[in-house]
Formats: sequence, C-alpha cells, structure tokens
Amino acid sequence: MAPKGKGKVVVISGPSGAGKTSVCRALKRSPEVVFSVSATTRRQREGERDGVDYHFLSDEEFLARESRGEFLEWAVYNGNRYGTLRSEMDAAIEDGKTFIVEIEVQGTRSLREAGFEGDYIFVVPPSMAELRRRLVARGANSPEEIDARLAIAEAELKAKDLYDHVVVNADLSQAIDEASSLIGL
Repeated sequence: MAPKGKGKVVVISGPSGAGKTSVCRALKRSPEVVFSVSATTRRQREGERDGVDYHFLSDEEFLARESRGEFLEWAVYNGNRYGTLRSEMDAAIEDGKTFIVEIEVQGTRSLREAGFEGDYIFVVPPSMAELRRRLVARGANSPEEIDARLAIAEAELKAKDLYDHVVVNADLSQAIDEASSLIGL
C-alpha cells in the first residue's frame, strides 16, 4: 500500500537514546521535509510543547482516535501509547514533500506487515554501553526506566532486518549526513 500523491514517506526508528530524534530534527530543517508529530499518552517532559514535540493525549482520547481509524500506525511502548496521525501524512504527500515518521520498532513492524511503502531507516547506537551513557546523561528517566529502555533496546536491535538502511550513530553529524543522503536531501 503506497500513499497517494507526489511526495514520499521515510520511516525512521531506533532504540530510545540512539539519536533518532536528533537525526530527525536535523532533517526537518529542509524545506522539502514535513516531520510527523506523534500523538502520545506519556507525560509531557519539561520544555516539550503540545502540538510541536508531540500531541499529548489522554488514554481515552487516544483510544477514541484509534477507533475512528485516525492513526497510520500506533503502538504501546514502555507503558505509553504512541501513534502517527494519518491526516498529517496525507497532506504532506499531496504537497510533494518528504514525510518523515519517527516511530518505534513495533510501529515499523505493523507498517511492514500492512505492506506500507516507504524508505525505512534504523538509527542504532555504536554499543549498549554508549546507549546507557546517553540515557543517563539525558537525565529524563529514573534508573528503573533506563533499565527498562535498555532491555527494550536489546530486543529492538534484533529487528534490523525490518529496515532498508541501518545508520550507526557514533558521530551525530555523520549520522545526519548519512540519513540525509539516503533519502535524497
């Protein structure tokens, strides 16, 4: 199943702390790119803005939108729901833009299983030790949450065959350049 229109879809995912959001933010600077703003039920972190960083929804609102078919994909990650709004993708594709979707591996799996066409890029850390260091340095999660994210990351790294390209983020500027080249920016 391919989106209709003149643009294209790029799916970017990777373990929490791998650098996928940093890569996506850099790609977003291109006027040819529209960045998907995911909906989520997780708590809003300090400095995040509703509608800019995420669409922060209650569980009830998320489930209502899901039942109406408003999500391209959705998944539960670490106890919270995340989803990509179909309406944002449709508008970007019709405008001839590159629509970048930053999702979890579970979301990628559901898109692949549905036969959804796009360019799939997996951003990975150079090592699990570096991933732990990044998560700790972020300062946004408790030690228990970090351990849970690392366990999830180990399982996610086994899913690299879902992707067309794997970008190892040992150096952020190189990872950004590689991802940009892969999608033709």
